[in-house]
Amino acid sequence: MPYRVSNRSRRVDREIAALPPYIYPRIQEAIRLLTREPRPLHCVKIDGDSYRIRVGRYRVIYEVDDAAQEVIITHVAIRNESTYR
Repeated sequence: MPYRVSNRSRRVDREIAALPPYIYPRIQEAIRLLTREPRPLHCVKIDGDSYRIRVGRYRVIYEVDDAAQEVIITHVAIRNESTYR
């Protein structure tokens, strides 16, 4: 059964809406693929239940709740130091 994708804040909605047009479809596809495999081979565990996937120069930070079968997007941003705060 596929996982459900959600986010915890309006900030994530704003981050996704502010993405450049060329990267938006790639980010959406990467998030969609997380519904089938929340921990793909190329993901990196950050801490606890937090993971990161790379989409070009952008990073999608998310948490996985296996009990609820949910992927919770917490941050989408271009790679820099503030991405991980």
